[in-house]
Amino acid sequence: MVLEDAKFQNEDFDTNVNRSWATEINIEGVDYATSLFWQPLQNKDDPYTEVEETAEGVLEGADLFCIKPGKAPQFGICVSHDGYKNGTQVAAIALATALSDRSSFVGVFKVKEGWWYTCVRNDIILSDGDMLFLKEEDAKNQFMSMLAVPDWGRKIAPPEWEIEETEYPDLASLLQRGIKTKLQKIKALRGSKLITVVVVSALVGLWLLYSIITSIFLSPPAKPIIAPVRPKVVKPVEEPPEIKPWEQLNNPTDVMLQCKQGIDALIHIMPPGWKIGGLSCSASGVTTSWAREVGRISWIDKALNRSGINFSGKSISDDGNTMMVSVPLNQVNIISSPPQYMDVDLKNVLNNMFQSIGQDISLQSFSYTSPRNNVYRSVQFSFTSTQNPTVWHDLLIKFSGLQINNIKYDVSSKQWQYEGAIYVL
Repeated sequence: MVLEDAKFQNEDFDTNVNRSWATEINIEGVDYATSLFWQPLQNKDDPYTEVEETAEGVLEGADLFCIKPGKAPQFGICVSHDGYKNGTQVAAIALATALSDRSSFVGVFKVKEGWWYTCVRNDIILSDGDMLFLKEEDAKNQFMSMLAVPDWGRKIAPPEWEIEETEYPDLASLLQRGIKTKLQKIKALRGSKLITVVVVSALVGLWLLYSIITSIFLSPPAKPIIAPVRPKVVKPVEEPPEIKPWEQLNNPTDVMLQCKQGIDALIHIMPPGWKIGGLSCSASGVTTSWAREVGRISWIDKALNRSGINFSGKSISDDGNTMMVSVPLNQVNIISSPPQYMDVDLKNVLNNMFQSIGQDISLQSFSYTSPRNNVYRSVQFSFTSTQNPTVWHDLLIKFSGLQINNIKYDVSSKQWQYEGAIYVL
């Protein structure tokens, strides 16, 4: 349900205020509210009615809210007795508007109060995409679970996590650059509603005065008519079904075969006076570098330009002794590949298969909890072999739920290193 997604269930909050999440961060002396419950705003002309209905029917006790403007407007609500204060700036809106050049991003910022996880998909702050975790492990699990979803414009994570393809911009600068929106009371009267209340109050006053005069001088008191009041039915917010990680896997066939082709193409580039280092390949592409021995930069530039390869990136170190390049893979298809084995059964099958061919393999169980508290499990594997990916492809592709994370090649030893995971039931 929605409340579980928002991390407001009993295990996160009890009468002793023992929670796994917090409500506020302080950045350079400015307080920002976090861990709000976010919903899309349907009625832009009268947002307050929609906010009040959601507060009454979805998040009981919610008395503060804010509105995120833009092409995908939203509102966030929260409960003041959880620690929120009227007039506090909202962190998620400031960050989302500061990074509005990318419609989707997922990130974790390390702050003095904990680890702030934030997730925006197609310009929409996810209902559970604004959480200030008190434990690093909770924030990291939340972040890693979202990496299974493709096409993030930005991935932000603390440098000490050492997660590939992530960055870590300065949070204070981003929050200062974004739109400054503050929490306000839900029940406050605003605009036309205030005028309506004044007019209605005046009419009621006149009606009461007329009724008193009529009841005293013109007619006996009438019996009151009590009409039944139809209870308000709040339509529950329907959440789309959660995408399981194995429903959006990079096709392992595309990854393995294209990694083999990309690595083969790069090791055949032999600029005079330069020596190639190790090569690494994932679904995002192949990377490698050359170290200068006796050559010159112009020699390796000429070799790279004549290779016929379309590089997505080339850079030379400040001392001019290292050339680093990256080559993208062609389109990698996304497939659904549900698991077939239990954890123990899969380990036995893998160990037996690798023992039969005299090949060592390292296996490790791994699990993480999704934003909706679903636990997904996999068996991570790694091994080193002299056989190239086209050979191992025919063996590994037999396992449903296969995910290839990284393939490395050492030119000197001619050894291939494989890292991946297989999802289990």
